Amino acid sequence: MTVRPACAGDAEAVRAIRNHAIEHSTALWTEIPQSPAEGAAWLARHLERGSAFVAEAGGEVAGFAVFAPWRDLEGYRHTVEDSVYAREGRHGLGIGSTLLTTLITAARAAGHHLMIAGIESGNGASIRLHERFGFEHAGTVREAGIKFGRRLDLTLMRLAL
Repeated sequence: MTVRPACAGDAEAVRAIRNHAIEHSTALWTEIPQSPAEGAAWLARHLERGSAFVAEAGGEVAGFAVFAPWRDLEGYRHTVEDSVYAREGRHGLGIGSTLLTTLITAARAAGHHLMIAGIESGNGASIRLHERFGFEHAGTVREAGIKFGRRLDLTLMRLAL
């Protein structure tokens, strides 16, 4: 497996991973899949910042990771939020760990101070992944969202970069 900066040509593979998560999990709190144009625009914003990476294995994009501003206000300019996804059928192979390592290194190099992870509280695998990298539990927002007709809790985790 190799990790590299994402490029515009990765938009469809990244969109497919995101849409699978939208349709089958509570990792993304929307039920509306991205269109090709929306997926390309979403990735383009990350490409402009240099904050998108993909993991390749066996000639395909096996996962992706991005960091983005946590909030839009200037006072939060050194705080970013991470997102790490593996393609369906590729979980438990170290893709998330490899991508998160790259993401943390890139965010530090970009001069950011804090990385936030917002994780659906029932996603134990993601919580454990972040704990292995030193993320600390920062709080839980009860019933912060809704998906598939269920109220969802949001676990916030933080890592000082």
